Amino acid sequence: AMMAIIGMFFQDGLTGSAWGDWALYTDSPLRAYENEAGVQAPVGFWDPLGLSASGSNFDYKRRREVEIKHGRVCMFATIGYIVPEYTRLPGDLSPSYGIQFAAVPNGLAALSKVPALGWCQIVAFAGLVELNIYNEQINGEPGNYGAGFLGIRSIGLMSPGFKDPETRKKKLNAELANGRLAMMATIG
Repeated sequence: AMMAIIGMFFQDGLTGSAWGDWALYTDSPLRAYENEAGVQAPVGFWDPLGLSASGSNFDYKRRREVEIKHGRVCMFATIGYIVPEYTRLPGDLSPSYGIQFAAVPNGLAALSKVPALGWCQIVAFAGLVELNIYNEQINGEPGNYGAGFLGIRSIGLMSPGFKDPETRKKKLNAELANGRLAMMATIG
């Protein structure tokens, strides 16, 4: 409800009416992004904080790339909340501390059970991947690192990708929508 009210206030300032017709507001720099991936019904291009108001293509692509990365991380985090409810890895999480995977609780309580050195390993691995593997965009497209479908190219398997532009756009829109939903799910 709060998001709807904030959206109405924003739209009121943008179009002059809380229920204004976006089609009548043609002077907005936000119109430059109407045909990009992720612009989906019923909202269309939604930027309630006006972060894209400058119309800078660099700013837009950088923010889209960050949105995609956060969405991907949150999709993994959401799965990380669900999977331990049904199954656990066998064996030890930390043999030197005597911690087994089965002893780690679900949710945020797991943060205190993993040893500090384990967190250092996780952060170092994420930094390594961020800096050395997924840092070069293909065709200037945000979030496209040439890793292919589900990133299988990065482990040596080749995927031809999606050749049909409409199918590719549909898949990219689905990834953005699922990432946005996962970000909301991770928030709680």
